[in-house]
Amino acid sequence: MLMNMKDLLAVAYKHNFAVGSFNVANSEFVRVVIDSAEEKNAPAIIQIHPNEVELLGDDFIAYVRESCRNAKVPMVIHLDHGASVKDCMRAIRNGFTSVMIDASHASFEDNIALTKEVVKIAHDVNVSVEAELGTIGSNEGSSEGGADVILYTDADDAKTFVDETGIDTLAIAIGTSHGQYKHDRQPELKLDLLAEINQKVDIPLVLHGGSDNKDEEISQTYLHGVSKINLSTDMKSAFFREMRRFLTENQTAYEPDVIMPSARKATQEVVKAKMDLFNSTNQAHHYFS
Repeated sequence: MLMNMKDLLAVAYKHNFAVGSFNVANSEFVRVVIDSAEEKNAPAIIQIHPNEVELLGDDFIAYVRESCRNAKVPMVIHLDHGASVKDCMRAIRNGFTSVMIDASHASFEDNIALTKEVVKIAHDVNVSVEAELGTIGSNEGSSEGGADVILYTDADDAKTFVDETGIDTLAIAIGTSHGQYKHDRQPELKLDLLAEINQKVDIPLVLHGGSDNKDEEISQTYLHGVSKINLSTDMKSAFFREMRRFLTENQTAYEPDVIMPSARKATQEVVKAKMDLFNSTNQAHHYFS
């Protein structure tokens, strides 16, 4: 069942769970997310970064739309970190049901102006909009962007930003980063800041950089307004780690239906565990009542 983000997250926000938003870079990842969501009876979001759109091509989105439409659980197709109106327009034309405009590196005023422009375009065709305030960190190996130094979201600015732009969801910076953390740089989420933002903002919040964080911290976030948690690194690492292992032990293998299954299974275990952690397991029934 294909939905837009606003409707999907309204339910999560009301019932204190977060929906996993999983970056896909090929059809294997699409199947992993949908199969896991159906097994866990959980809503899910398939998100595609502009870099991944360039890799896959526009025609791939038609396959994603059809797969999501036929899913037995609620699904959203979301553009991750759109950098321009052009990125968002391309996604809307391709059938995404939600887009992110990320002008977090611009001035506060320019971020508001660009976000308002995207909101006007997207809302006219029932597409949801996520924006970002503050900057997410970036670790080595990530192609999703980010900043060398995290600029934490200010709660008062967040209220002004939401009121001025009319966005549906807000990505906030409370200490996470994209990519894999090194052992000497483990994340620590500012849960007190999250609670303050949640008190002042009355829309669902988004946590980027959901990989490699402490489970006990993640499990607190959806109690304070976080309704969408992005996941990329943990999922992709599991897939390619298992594929490397398999190919090392089976160096003459070349058929995809021989090579892929174990990598898919390993990735599904990660995704299903995240659905449990986010409290979205067995929550799909809320959308059908």
